[in-house]
Order: sequence, then C-alpha cells, then structure tokens
Amino acid sequence: MLGIVVSEASRYLRAAPFPHLTTVKVSSLAMVAGAEARLVLAQPEMSWLGWLWLALTGLFAWGVVLCQADALSRYREFQRVRRMLSRHGFCPRIFRLVASSRCQRDAALLAARETGCRAQAKRVFRELGYRWYHILPDAIVANPLCFFHPRFLRSTFIPGKGAKHF
Repeated sequence: MLGIVVSEASRYLRAAPFPHLTTVKVSSLAMVAGAEARLVLAQPEMSWLGWLWLALTGLFAWGVVLCQADALSRYREFQRVRRMLSRHGFCPRIFRLVASSRCQRDAALLAARETGCRAQAKRVFRELGYRWYHILPDAIVANPLCFFHPRFLRSTFIPGKGAKHF
C-alpha cells in the first residue's frame, strides 16, 4: 500500500517538473513577502508598504495555487496519454496533440517511458522541431497576452477531448 502511494507521488512529481519547481520558488517568494509584511505591519504606524507586501504575499500564494493546478493537469494528461498508449500502442498523432508546451511534452514523455516507446516519442518531438530549451508554450511565444484568454486557460487546466488547443 505504501509502495503504491510513493510510486504515484513520484509519478506526480515527474509528470510536471517545471510546475513543481516553480511552486517551490513562488512559495519561497510568498514566505519572504509574508515575513516582510508582518514586520512592516507590526510597526506602530500604519504604512502603505506593509499593505504592498501583503498584496505581494497574496499574489505569490495565488501563483502557488496556479502552479499546482497546472501540475495536477499535467498528471492527468500523463495518465490519459499512458492509457491511450497502453490501449492503442505508439501513434505519432498522440504526441502531436501534446507538443505545444514543455510541460505537456514532459508528461507525454513520462507516459511513453512507462509504456516502452520513449525513443519514438522523443523522435516525434525532435521532428516537430522541439529541443530542450523550448520551455514556453507555443501560444505564449506567438502572443504573450493570450495567457489571459479563457480558451488558453481552459486548454491548460482541463486536458482531454473537450479542451481545444489554443
């Protein structure tokens, strides 16, 4: 039982390394900003600087929530791709659907590794022109403001058939 929990936790971490690393960094920023807010707000006189630190703490805490939502989405995507590969075998079309961001490619590569077709999946991504340094999603590279578009957010946080790739 404990082995299964540890195995799934390991998969959860490996399916989305970038969101988890970003969570650690943003958590650190939230703790520092929170400590600063506490120090400034503990002063006898009220200061706008304390409220600024408090607002930053809230923004960083929201960043942690978003990073973990993204990590959970990547884990669900890993499970979905692994099921498809187990059921149908290797199909390049599966990997073309998840090639638009580094996080999706990481999740798909983990699924391919577990089903025995990692080399083929890496070859598909390489043929599509993706390298290790392509981190940002294609939609963000094309238009940085599309991050705030509902369709982009839906395709990021709700993987599957219903989510349209932006």
